Amino acid sequence: MKTGLPNIDIKKRQAGAALVVGLLLLVVITVLAVSGMNTATTELALARNDQNFEYAFQAAETGLEIAISQNNYTTQGTTTPLTKTISSSDSVVASTQYEESTIVPDRAFSLGAGSGVAAYHFLATAQAKSERQAGGTDRDSTATHSQAFYVVGPAASSL
Repeated sequence: MKTGLPNIDIKKRQAGAALVVGLLLLVVITVLAVSGMNTATTELALARNDQNFEYAFQAAETGLEIAISQNNYTTQGTTTPLTKTISSSDSVVASTQYEESTIVPDRAFSLGAGSGVAAYHFLATAQAKSERQAGGTDRDSTATHSQAFYVVGPAASSL
C-alpha cells in the first residue's frame, strides 16, 4: 500500500530536531535566568534605598529629641541650629522656632481669660542625612521631621 510519501527512513527525517529543540529550551532558560537576576538586582537596590531612608528617618527623630531636650526656648525667633553626628554616616541639624503664645484658661479651665499663664508654642525641625559612602552616592537619603509642642509659663504681661 502506498501512502504517497517517499520511502525514507523516519530516523533520517528527524535528524537534528533534538538539537534544535534543545537549543530553543536553552535559550528560553537563559532568558528566564537573566530576567530573574535583573529582578533580584532591582529588589536589592530598593531594599538598600529603603534601609538608607530608615537610617535618615531615625536620625531625624533623634534630632527632634535632642532639640526638645535642650530646653533652650526663646520667643525671640529661631534658636541656633544644633548639628549632631549620629554615626559615621548619619548626621542631623535640628532647631526650634517660636510660633505664638496663647492664654491658658485657669480656674478649672473656664472660658474666661487666664490670670497670667500662657502656652508658648514652638516648632522643632530636624533635617537628617544618611550617607553610606564619603562624597555621596545615588543611594543617600534625607529626611525632614517637624514636631509642634508648647511650654506653659507666665504670660508676657505678667513677667
